[in-house]
Amino acid sequence: MAQHEIETQWMGKMQFNALVNGHTIVMDAPERSGGEDLGPIPKPFILTALAGCTGMDIVALLRNEHKEVADFSIKVIGELCKQKPIEYIAIHIIYNFRGNSNCREEAMYAVSASQEYYCGVSHMLKKALPVTWEVYFNDEQIFNNRPLEEIVVSCKR
Repeated sequence: MAQHEIETQWMGKMQFNALVNGHTIVMDAPERSGGEDLGPIPKPFILTALAGCTGMDIVALLRNEHKEVADFSIKVIGELCKQKPIEYIAIHIIYNFRGNSNCREEAMYAVSASQEYYCGVSHMLKKALPVTWEVYFNDEQIFNNRPLEEIVVSCKR
């Protein structure tokens, strides 16, 4: 069975260093929480993992189609519950592409394929909470599956 393994070491106060595939990632808390703000807090790494996973899928899929975009960015927004335990209750991804309009269809296909088939992080998160996304190509919205009304999700206790 394949697996991932990381090691984490407490460095004092609220700082932890994680060794991930030979790379050190620093996690810390803000000063108001007893840390020294030497790195991000841990929870946003979930959003980072999602952005990296789907982003790499999309780049690979576009390369397979011999399509290149001039610019590509991803913004991931995690809605937090206001009660403890503070957890994400919904996640929304915004994909932004810039490039020749002949790549528009392939960009949309790559996002769909990533979200529906390839991205393991998204697949795993969708078991626990809603994950929605929208796609822009040259500043024009070409897809949005987020409900128009606010997503109302009650926090689990």
